Amino acid sequence: MENSNCGLIVALDLPALDDARRFLDRLDKATKYVKVGPRLYALGGASFAKEIIGRGYELFLDLKLHDIPNTVASAVEPLSELGLWALTIHTSGGYEMMARSAAMRDKTGSRMKLLGITVLTSLGGELWSDVHPGCDMRQALIGRAETAQRAGLDGIVCSPLDLELLRGRAENLLRVVPGIRAKKVSTEDQTRVATAKDAAEAGASYIVVGRPILEAADPIAAAKDILKTLGEASHR
Repeated sequence: MENSNCGLIVALDLPALDDARRFLDRLDKATKYVKVGPRLYALGGASFAKEIIGRGYELFLDLKLHDIPNTVASAVEPLSELGLWALTIHTSGGYEMMARSAAMRDKTGSRMKLLGITVLTSLGGELWSDVHPGCDMRQALIGRAETAQRAGLDGIVCSPLDLELLRGRAENLLRVVPGIRAKKVSTEDQTRVATAKDAAEAGASYIVVGRPILEAADPIAAAKDILKTLGEASHR
């Protein structure tokens, strides 16, 4: 699903709850979407998630759940009741795991989106081969995206470099795209990265941005600059 208006999600990849609170005070809802990962959720749990939602943000909880179908579906049930915008599960858990998770979400009456992790942005080249010997990454990506759509998920999480490959496939799914950098360079633990402009033009529905905003002297200005870039890209 290509989105004519690519959205911005700010990743709260910070070490402590108070760091996240102070950052949200500075961000002042320059964008309404924020992401919390395993560390902050482990520190603050459901109460911290509700605190962020209470501030007026749409919360993307990036837990990347992956286990046997019953275990993941049983975790999705209480998470569906938090008021989240979206939750991640791993597509590599298979069709039944995803379908039962979607069914459990629907049973609760929640509007929370379920997003399937396809291939991590850190898994490039030799790292992919180490984990999946003899398996072609491109075919795995296509298969996982199409299975996610059949299972009733709302979207997928994929590298910006995967967007072109997925064009015309699993078109009902949102494309949520991490690995966004100010320049086309591979940094830290993510190897498959691109700029916000390139991701938006390639069909991203939302981009997830952490360091370029978190480390900016003026996070509001940084977020607004990215939103301006996304707006310009969507009108090309």
